[in-house]
Amino acid sequence: MKVALVSDWLVNVGGAERVLLEFHKMFPDAPIYTSKYDERGIDWFKDAEIKTGYLQHFPNCLRKLIGPLRSRYFRKLDLTGYDLVISVTGAEAKGVSTTGGKETEHKTEHICFCHVPTQYYWGLYDQYIKDPGFGILNPLARLGLKIFVKPMRKKDYAAAQKPDYYITISNYAKQEIKRFYKREATVIYPPVDTKTFMHKKSSHVENIKAGKSQVEIHSHKTIKAEKSQTTKEPYFITTSRFVNWKRLDLAIEACKKTGQKLILIGEGPEYKKLRRLAERNENIIFLPKMNQTSLKKYLENASAYLFPSQEPFGIAPVEALAAGCPVIAYEKGGALDYIKDGENGLFFKEQTVDSLAKAIEKFLSTKNNFNPAKIASTALPFDTEVFKTKIKEFIDEKI
Repeated sequence: MKVALVSDWLVNVGGAERVLLEFHKMFPDAPIYTSKYDERGIDWFKDAEIKTGYLQHFPNCLRKLIGPLRSRYFRKLDLTGYDLVISVTGAEAKGVSTTGGKETEHKTEHICFCHVPTQYYWGLYDQYIKDPGFGILNPLARLGLKIFVKPMRKKDYAAAQKPDYYITISNYAKQEIKRFYKREATVIYPPVDTKTFMHKKSSHVENIKAGKSQVEIHSHKTIKAEKSQTTKEPYFITTSRFVNWKRLDLAIEACKKTGQKLILIGEGPEYKKLRRLAERNENIIFLPKMNQTSLKKYLENASAYLFPSQEPFGIAPVEALAAGCPVIAYEKGGALDYIKDGENGLFFKEQTVDSLAKAIEKFLSTKNNFNPAKIASTALPFDTEVFKTKIKEFIDEKI
């Protein structure tokens, strides 16, 4: 088959990009159409044919502001020359044309791997209105979103009717697609590299029983693992892009309230705001993004992973599970598909500091009930090989 891949944008590393990478491995000759490509932010596709248009000339900082332009760009993108189009999207890429209004016997099939309906128009609209994430430009961004949301919802809904088939990443996302787009979707969980993060039974069990960490904790960019400099203090951990809707503020405030050590690994536009919130608290430690080998050590030795955001899925907490690390998650969204309360983690019911703090205290009183090997086994259904098998089966059945 002549195949084309489509992505909203390729400017940084995230869950959507991991899904696209697996499709690229399946179809290495398929060109990737996208609105914006920045190799400095993501270098996974150096061997791919990347096709961009006029939006490539816009700076990355304007990406959030040009949703209407991006919608028009994809609507005008005619991919009728392909046999199969696979769009990996949580925004506008699903709107590409695969019919062109032409009378032809050739049929272009379009599979949309949709993470969730465009959140700034639908599910998280109220949250974006409250905090658009533009700092001093928030009033202007808020006004623009209020003005354009109605016509853009109409265009987004119309674009959502174009794909022939929908795949999505969780039962929560499936419900959202049905709710906003009136389309049915098949759930195929996104690929997680569980093999890389799979815990080592002996060392991890010993650390859990001792309540100790075997990894040195630094607040600067140098990370070492020398036993002579290790800390014996247990810690909680979270790994994420530092953006407002991830609600990392809840993790910081809850750990301050309960007096627990917290390590935040990542980077993003909310970094300075989160540092101010930490108030130079010695228990709140920020570390930069790191390779998977280093990250695995932190996950293996953490008391628990904190997941305070509502997300369609969440690959990072599943990586934590693979490392044998229990997860304390907000009881909504994709986490419902992989967190088994009391077995591999705990839920907290309200997205508030008090609710998360109570869950942390509950975990501390029951942490000996969690078995790292059993926790790791709950991550296996989300492995990359499972994803590839199910995608191939879906394509064989539908196309």
